[in-house]
Amino acid sequence: MSFVIAAPEIPAAAGVQILMIGLAGFGAGAINALVGSGTLITFPTLVAIGYPPVTSTMSNTIGLVAGHMSGSWGYRAELHGQWHRLRWQIPASLTGAALGALLLLHMPENVFGKVVPALLVLALLLVAIGPGIQSWARRRAERAGDSVERITTGRMAALVLGTFGVGLYGGYFTAAQGILLVGLMGAVLPESVQRMNAAKNVLGLVVNLVAAFGYTLVACDRISWPVAGAIAVGSLLGGSLGARYGRRLSPKALRAMIIVVGLIGLFRLLMV
Repeated sequence: MSFVIAAPEIPAAAGVQILMIGLAGFGAGAINALVGSGTLITFPTLVAIGYPPVTSTMSNTIGLVAGHMSGSWGYRAELHGQWHRLRWQIPASLTGAALGALLLLHMPENVFGKVVPALLVLALLLVAIGPGIQSWARRRAERAGDSVERITTGRMAALVLGTFGVGLYGGYFTAAQGILLVGLMGAVLPESVQRMNAAKNVLGLVVNLVAAFGYTLVACDRISWPVAGAIAVGSLLGGSLGARYGRRLSPKALRAMIIVVGLIGLFRLLMV
């Protein structure tokens, strides 16, 4: 069944709303560079303002591309020596994201409205247990050191398959894909957390680029471009500053903010 739902117009009080969305984009860009859960700020913000879930997801995904770019650039030094793996992970992310975007585009909006609360709960749980995942990954990296060991065929296959699965999830609903990637890489790679975070930023950029291209190509009328633009400006600045200064911030405070905003968005979705 085909359907077309135009993106809503920006209301009369556009200035205040654009400012709110831009600030949410700034926070999302900074958090994406560090943790990888920025959508849990921007998506609930858009839903709380009154945008439909699918429009919110598409506009948010397009806007956050800029933040992923600046965050990836900020971590460019940590990417040195990882391209022999990323040449396999990037195609896996690309393929998974394309399939996830297709699922979003071809599922009726009422189905998405029923599925997204469950995905949001999952993402919030991932944020809540994120410190445990990252501590486990850190202990594993500390035992192995920062040297890059030869990865067996089985571990590489698991890494690529897992990257595809996270890309599929990210193409459909981008929240917390970064935490999933760090957990996955920590399970199979002898790398430091910072180097895994750098790889996570690049793979997240790939997923958002693919999804954004797909949405623009086949569902341009369902995107709110003023919203996407406000998020892009905010996330570009946030991603740059997050990559530069984020190690000085309290991870607990960031996660608490994400969970609170996410719960507000979840409540709003359930009340629709």
